[in-house]
Amino acid sequence: MKTYFISDVHLGLQVADPAARERRFADFLLSLPEDTDAVYLLGDIWDFWYEYRDVVPKGYVRVFSALQQLMDRGVDVYFFTGNHDIWAYSYFEELGMKRLVQPYVVEIAGKKFCLGHGDGLGGAPLGYRIIRSIFHCRPLQVMFSTLHPWFAYRLGNAWSRHSRLSHNEEYVFKGEEEPLYRFASDFERSHQVDHFIFGHYHTEVDMELPGGARLHILKDWMHGSPYICFDGESVYSA
Repeated sequence: MKTYFISDVHLGLQVADPAARERRFADFLLSLPEDTDAVYLLGDIWDFWYEYRDVVPKGYVRVFSALQQLMDRGVDVYFFTGNHDIWAYSYFEELGMKRLVQPYVVEIAGKKFCLGHGDGLGGAPLGYRIIRSIFHCRPLQVMFSTLHPWFAYRLGNAWSRHSRLSHNEEYVFKGEEEPLYRFASDFERSHQVDHFIFGHYHTEVDMELPGGARLHILKDWMHGSPYICFDGESVYSA
């Protein structure tokens, strides 16, 4: 049975061709083989997602249909929120997906995986920590929900697009200097983990940690269809 890991599709981001990216993602989900057991969505699948109590963003019909067809086949779909789709409250669970919180450890076919989006693990610059705490602050989320959706979504999408364009160059992962590397190195000392899989950095990483585990980071979907698959014996990426 195969398990797939996907991150940083950024559906709705007006960069490259967003409509083509959505079709590509939906087609990928529908193409997963019959022996697929589970799909893990590791965050930032949506570029900006905010749920009001009775309102969710329009569109993404292809993607939701594909996810629903997977779940109807018996495939388990798990999701983490990233730093762009933090404000997912209950709609995904209503569709049948299962929410997870990083760092999440799961055993699959005898191998231990530590999963998450990756943001904030091991520490982060002060500015990012402040923004992250604001985004996760429940009273501020309630205040934001009082904004009319017409304004709220234009504000959210504009911020998200500006954030992406200001980091347009591919990130160069600094290896042992990275907070995420330090987190994984420390974590494997106290937990038996074979593979760490994260997103967030928009770059592909596959490196061995001091304790023998492997650290994998998934690239984004702006110009490709990256994923990691575990087939019960080996982990490989595409």
